[in-house]
Amino acid sequence: MISSDLHKEYPWARLHSLNYPVRLDALGEVLADIRASYHQTDHSDPKPRGTQLIGNSPDTELVRRLIEQVAPSLATVLITGESGTGKEVVARQIHERSGRKGPFVAVNCGAIPESLLESELFGHERGAFTGAVSARAGRFEQAKGGTFFLDEIGDMPTVMQVKLLRVLEERVIERVGSADSIPVDVRLVAATHRDLPKRIEAGKFREDLYYRLSVFPIEITPLRERTADIAPLVDEFICRLCAEESVTLQIARNAMKILEEYSWPGNVRELANLIERLVVVKPNGVVKARDLPWPIVERQEGTPDGTEVLSSRLTAVSGGVHVNLPSGGLDLKQYLAKIEQDMIHQALIESDGVVQRASELLGVGRTTLVEKIRRYELNTPKKPVH
Repeated sequence: MISSDLHKEYPWARLHSLNYPVRLDALGEVLADIRASYHQTDHSDPKPRGTQLIGNSPDTELVRRLIEQVAPSLATVLITGESGTGKEVVARQIHERSGRKGPFVAVNCGAIPESLLESELFGHERGAFTGAVSARAGRFEQAKGGTFFLDEIGDMPTVMQVKLLRVLEERVIERVGSADSIPVDVRLVAATHRDLPKRIEAGKFREDLYYRLSVFPIEITPLRERTADIAPLVDEFICRLCAEESVTLQIARNAMKILEEYSWPGNVRELANLIERLVVVKPNGVVKARDLPWPIVERQEGTPDGTEVLSSRLTAVSGGVHVNLPSGGLDLKQYLAKIEQDMIHQALIESDGVVQRASELLGVGRTTLVEKIRRYELNTPKKPVH
């Protein structure tokens, strides 16, 4: 016989205690408990790694001051910025400095199907829809006394925008399948990478909701506009990963210069992923310019200590960027094919004949490169030894 304590800790264990033949309503209740247990696991309030705002740039210092100003109040905050800039980090900082005793609950509006979003946010009563075999509290209720973070609010369906507006105005919710109003004590923080004024013009976002959300706006600038933050972020990511992986990593000066000059389209998230990759590739080593992946170094002409970047050598075979059109014209298709052939040949030399590495240097898939090598009847030369 399985104990009731085990049922609470492992709801799936109740499957063993079902009477056969199994009744659908009994099975539905067990499955609902299992689903609820996973929600509790997924949406508890542990501190994720990287909840501190790292950086010394003027823009980051401004964000810190804004957090200190708004955190003690109950004002709704709208955080805007490109994907990967750290909007959830700012939201958690607001929660941690607010003094609120309840949990921090985060929901990504773009990650939940429209048909499930209302139930996810507001909860539902038993029998509200097919499969609702028991009542369930929504995320607003789970965030009681704390902070509710609505990420990617710009992707919220229009119907749900109306319901959210009522919550902000009246501070009550209604579960799906119920007409009873439930008071909610939550601090709402929203975030989006979208241009909400443009979405308002396009009829995809309610103007009244926008003004309700942007009581206190905080804009996070992209990483390419705050290069002073890159070195501190690199140090933080290395320390964090080294603590987890028990390895060390150093970034050479020429490599750091390239990191600071890179545009970072993926922002802080891209930088964190790069450092994680380098810890794997160069454990207990020193990362130099040549160790950085090709997309990062492709725009660089060279590095301070004279170390060449692969892309500059690759482009040299085409004669540089300045190409004069012959007076008699040329066959453009044939000319471009010759450049492509020469670039592939050079990449194979640089990669010592390793096709996978050559494909990374050229920014194409391995299968595509293999087909081009076959088409041009190229061999896989080795890099000459000097």
